[in-house]
Amino acid sequence: MRLLQGYIGRAVIMAALAVLGVIIALDCLFSFIAELEGLRGNYQALQALQFVFTTVPRRFHEYMPLAILLGTLIGLGVLANSGELTVIRAAGVSVGRVSWMVLRPVLLLLVIGMSVGEFISPYTEQMAQSNRAIAEGKGEALSSRYGFWHREGDEFIHVNVVQPNGVLYGVTRYRFNEDRTLAEAQFVERAIYQDEGYWFLEGVRGSALEPDRVEAYQRETDRWDTSLTPQLLALVVLDPERLAMRKLVEYSGYLSRQGLEAGEYLLSFWQKLFQPLATLGMVLIAISFIFGPLREVTMGLRLTAGIVAGMLFFYGQQFIGHLSLVFHVSPLMAALVPPLLCLVVGTVLLKRVR
Repeated sequence: MRLLQGYIGRAVIMAALAVLGVIIALDCLFSFIAELEGLRGNYQALQALQFVFTTVPRRFHEYMPLAILLGTLIGLGVLANSGELTVIRAAGVSVGRVSWMVLRPVLLLLVIGMSVGEFISPYTEQMAQSNRAIAEGKGEALSSRYGFWHREGDEFIHVNVVQPNGVLYGVTRYRFNEDRTLAEAQFVERAIYQDEGYWFLEGVRGSALEPDRVEAYQRETDRWDTSLTPQLLALVVLDPERLAMRKLVEYSGYLSRQGLEAGEYLLSFWQKLFQPLATLGMVLIAISFIFGPLREVTMGLRLTAGIVAGMLFFYGQQFIGHLSLVFHVSPLMAALVPPLLCLVVGTVLLKRVR
């Protein structure tokens, strides 16, 4: 039985890794072509290639569930086409036992994918974003199309570049009065975080708006006291779905303390947490198809069925998630229902296999 476990496990893992490699290669190629359309400043073809290469860990994490689904269909499909699955069943191995032999390597791949998404891809993604923004033009107010906005109290802040080492480039600050009138506008060329808990500013220029006049000023250095830290800014610069789960919890708490909406980050956290459950459900559905309606069809049809099933689940999950944000439904329920439904459907279909 151990020999059979290794044989089925290798078939699934090799197929999943092959699919993952093809998907990542194609996605990197298309992304590189898209980046070439936005070349500007010092951001040229070589920098675009470096950007795409640095984002490979993020793509690895994102496409792992789809690769597992297609790898299961391909690996088991090859065994079904060669008659080996029939021989395995005839030898007295139940469908449930075969399913467990498939799920064991799937669990291994899920652990690897989640580890990359938790510990590697957030750092490399931030590095890629900051390097691209620096190449495009770090020292101009609102220059980079990849900068981001953030609100803290009565200030609205735009930052062009956040580097992993705690250095900011191109910081624009707008401070408002209680009656929502603009009180001050300031641009900072570079900000460096200090161990004492403040930002050391370089190249400061701005305007203070008084009731009867506008006072312009310019300083070589200044100090910025704020609760924003390099760790928090590293979270703001990335989309919620590209952050580590522990960072999503941390930033959601910060937004709540600031009186801001944290639903999007909580939703991403729960979706990431339940993603393995959804993947296992899709794998169970794939296994039931191999033993059922897809046993004797071509490999192309199996891949088409797998891609359609994966896309339906992905877009369905995103649709429910966005609806939950609009109608203020619990992010936990919005993230739990799709994978739980997928797991139930997969279990029911598998039990109907004879």
